Amino acid sequence: MKIRARLTLLFTLITATILLAFATVIYYTTRDSREKEFYTALRKEAITKANLLFNAKVDQATLQEIYRRNRELLNEVEVAIYDAEFNLVYHDAIDIDLVKEDQLMINKIIKQGEINFYQDDWQVIGLRQEFQGEPFIITATAYDQYGYNKLNSLLTTLVVVFILSILIIYLAGRFFSRRAFQPIRQMIGQAAHISARSLDLRLPDSGNQDELSELANTFNEMLNRLEKSFDTQKHFVSNISHELRTPLAAIIAELELATYSKKSTEEYKAAIHKTLDDAKKLVRLSNSLLDLAKASYDPTEISFKVIRIDETLLAARQQVQQINPDYKVVIRFEDEFLLHQHQGPAAINGNEYLLKAAFINLLENGCKFSADRRCTVVISGTAGQISLEFADTGIGIPEQDLKNIFTPFYRGENQAFASGQGIGLPLTRKIITLHQGKISVASQTGQGSTFTVSLPLIDPF
Repeated sequence: MKIRARLTLLFTLITATILLAFATVIYYTTRDSREKEFYTALRKEAITKANLLFNAKVDQATLQEIYRRNRELLNEVEVAIYDAEFNLVYHDAIDIDLVKEDQLMINKIIKQGEINFYQDDWQVIGLRQEFQGEPFIITATAYDQYGYNKLNSLLTTLVVVFILSILIIYLAGRFFSRRAFQPIRQMIGQAAHISARSLDLRLPDSGNQDELSELANTFNEMLNRLEKSFDTQKHFVSNISHELRTPLAAIIAELELATYSKKSTEEYKAAIHKTLDDAKKLVRLSNSLLDLAKASYDPTEISFKVIRIDETLLAARQQVQQINPDYKVVIRFEDEFLLHQHQGPAAINGNEYLLKAAFINLLENGCKFSADRRCTVVISGTAGQISLEFADTGIGIPEQDLKNIFTPFYRGENQAFASGQGIGLPLTRKIITLHQGKISVASQTGQGSTFTVSLPLIDPF
């Protein structure tokens, strides 16, 4: 069952329950009121007839004749009067005698003073009254035809009004729920047309500050992120294909040339070295892609532990110099950092593998683009922050390239100076961001570049 139908039925059920409770209260209140009013009328009629008999000295035959004549036109009250010894003093119609009085009833009336009860649908009242100093027992009964007709009419009216009200409420609920859910149907229709080829489509926004508008805006924001993610993925795949194609094509070309004709040993060695260089490029590209993918994980999926920044940086320098023996890395500690070391080692909560990969990228870039293959790292810090400056005296970064250096696979003008895949710096920024840190760059063409990394420290103890 759809939400619109379910809400309509629920609204109708709640309203029906309220109306039913309201109608029930009205009916039973009216019924009790009719009963009390008729008992009061019976009591007055009984006392009046007793007054006519005892005080006005009206003849019994006259009273009985009046009763019989009235009974032919309406439900006249039948009155019976007894003395304290249960002797019948007066009866409107002994031959009819609707109330069968007995000694037990008379005793009860004498004891309680007044009783009320039903005999079938006839209401009966019994009361004790004194006339001329003597006690008498009076019983009176009648059928409230007029009151029952009014009660039945009220019941019929309540039932009809209840049914009509429920029908009107249900139809109104259907109409208003249809209008209320119209924006949702529009969203569903629009969402049905959104696919990977049409991520530019968006859900309609009514402009109202309500939950549906908030839902549409949230969904549209999600579509914005998906569209951006798809575009990034397409760009990523396109660049990956290009980066993989170039070394693979070179490897295939070298191997084919080596098999077409006989060559000398030196020529074969040269072909093998070229093929090996291209294979190493593929390995570096694969490792960079794996690191980039790992750095893009959900932080909850990456294991963090307490690591020392200085030890991680030294390990990164050792690995860089093992791969490139001509690279020179100088590490200098500022005074405030050394002072902080006396209070405790500079430690952060991080992933050692990823952080070392980020440092390796910065060290290799600094050495690679410097004529003297030198990169200087200056470490400074305070009680809550550590700063690492990776400086070189290389060719620098052109101003127009500075805003794009952290874009994956972007290659600026410096690609003519040194090879690369355009993954290192984007990977580095992802890793630093993953560690709640920041990275910035300052560069001047022909004078060198300085990358500054800031990371939050923790108390290792």
